Amino acid sequence: MSDHSQATRLLRRKLGSRVALSDEARFRASFDGSKLSFLPDAVIRPRSRDDIAAVLGLANRRRVPVTVRGAGTSLTGSGSPLRGGWVLDLSGWRRIRVDAEAGMARVQAGVVVDDLHRAADAVGWFYPPDPASKKYCTIGGNIACNAGGMHGGRYGVTRDFVLALEGFLPTGEFVRWGTPTRKYAAGFNLRDLWIGSEGMLGVVTEATVRLIPRPAARWTLLTSFTDEAAALRAARQLFAARVQPAICEFLDRFSVACAERVSGRPVFPGAAGCPVILLELAGSDGEVADARREVLAWAKTAASGWREAADRSEAEALWAVRRTCSGAMFELGDSKLNEDIVVPLASYERFARFLERLRRRSRLPIPTFGHLADGNLHVNIMYHAADRSEYLRAEKTVVELMRGVVALGGAISGEHGIGLAKSPFLAIQHGPAEIRAMQAVKRALDPNGILNPGKMFTPFKVWEHPRLRIRLPWDHK
Repeated sequence: MSDHSQATRLLRRKLGSRVALSDEARFRASFDGSKLSFLPDAVIRPRSRDDIAAVLGLANRRRVPVTVRGAGTSLTGSGSPLRGGWVLDLSGWRRIRVDAEAGMARVQAGVVVDDLHRAADAVGWFYPPDPASKKYCTIGGNIACNAGGMHGGRYGVTRDFVLALEGFLPTGEFVRWGTPTRKYAAGFNLRDLWIGSEGMLGVVTEATVRLIPRPAARWTLLTSFTDEAAALRAARQLFAARVQPAICEFLDRFSVACAERVSGRPVFPGAAGCPVILLELAGSDGEVADARREVLAWAKTAASGWREAADRSEAEALWAVRRTCSGAMFELGDSKLNEDIVVPLASYERFARFLERLRRRSRLPIPTFGHLADGNLHVNIMYHAADRSEYLRAEKTVVELMRGVVALGGAISGEHGIGLAKSPFLAIQHGPAEIRAMQAVKRALDPNGILNPGKMFTPFKVWEHPRLRIRLPWDHK
């Protein structure tokens, strides 16, 4: 009997049915949004802090790998239990307590982000981070990957809203980082060290997040452009005029064409297949009115066409295009490498030219969309998995993409994290000394290496392990 099996028996004896051993439970916890599947020995659904302390204490002593799980929406494999062991499932930890006076909320790790949005909105507050998976992703997962979303350019990402964290060190010791206050300067900032660490430095059980006043007014505008370089140049002009849209989303001509084919109607009437920028202003009535005049003046000189949303219903219809474009891309291939790179504002046009060269060299469709206000673009390299030539070209292209982005002064990930899928590229972004410093932090907080082992620092070439990728009934054919 393996040491993991012995430890699992001990844990089962202590926690009973909270330790699930069935094939179904283990399979469901074996993969995340990357669909990289590794079967764990057990799935643990703790009910209390004592349960978590017991799990981590025993895992640390017996060297059992532990992977923390919320909704399993990670796209990089950071939520897949690479080394087996135990999955610590916190999806049931869903308590929300909003302090309407202070403009804060205490939320457990399993809280679905959209539920927090609704709870804050009900009392006149707003929580801006809004990843595309907000209807099912959890706060714990957002903290693990420092998630952003469409509002990130103006308001910031998850890290900008976390005031305090509660949780456990890998040894099973309970800790608090920060306090539910607007200011905190008492010791090292280990709170921010945990944010974005992908569950490798500790287990987050609860967070205190700050809220902002709910905007009184919103206004949405759709603009079209002759080509991608013109759209990106226009965005720079808008930001240079000190206009800060709450949201500023870009869809290149390939993304637009996919959305149009799926919906059966043009994204921008009279400009079918053209790249677009969809933006939204938010704030007081006066702020929105003033900014609207500036934005319309910009659109008249920089865009080839523009269209205002007459009301919120029409605005939502425009935003539906943005939300559906990713799924629409599967008509270009049954598989994709979805890369959430970040490009500096000054390099926008150079990036557009670089991406066009990648398309020509690879002979693959590479539809691209994303958040222009913070440069976080989603580059989707589409291919057919059964076509070995396409697969190898996609593999080569993603490496070229990462090298090109870093050469432009950008980042290989803006909100998805590293996990497994981006681990081969960490050394493109960081030098040896930087990686050694990160590994030293990992060893200091997790000396036995039990939390999410094998991620980030050990290059894992996904394309060399096609059998690890599972297909689900609802996958695109």
